[in-house]
Amino acid sequence: MLELRREDPGTAAALWCLTEYCAELDRRFDGGFNPDDRGYGGTEAPRPPHGVFLVAWLDGAAVGCGALMRHDGATGEIKRMWVAPAARGKGVASRLLAGLENAGREMGLRAIRLDTNRALKEAQTFYGRAGYSAIARYSDNPYAHHWFEKAI
Repeated sequence: MLELRREDPGTAAALWCLTEYCAELDRRFDGGFNPDDRGYGGTEAPRPPHGVFLVAWLDGAAVGCGALMRHDGATGEIKRMWVAPAARGKGVASRLLAGLENAGREMGLRAIRLDTNRALKEAQTFYGRAGYSAIARYSDNPYAHHWFEKAI
């Protein structure tokens, strides 16, 4: 059974997901990944009222996460979306994305943006299938090569 929970990003489950997320990016990105690079994610943690952090639980185990941060009154940004390799192909990413989009609607947002790295081909395909369209660069994220947006 898959469950999404809003959690503080400092909980043990959230920290485990974020650690695994960073380790995977470090393995997959050319030149590695440094989560302390301020251009990557900023300094604010995704907490209400400025954001939300979701942890996906499958059969009682944390298997994924995602964050939504408010940028202004109308736009938010998805960050740190990740699913454990053993849970991929089970609909976890789709449920996480839908949960983040619903949180954006609850926050009164009209659009959600996100970026991704060129090494994450499956992410680019996933977001395109979910209705996200390519847009011009909007951030200083040094790891981003593709930028997307969706009206919600």
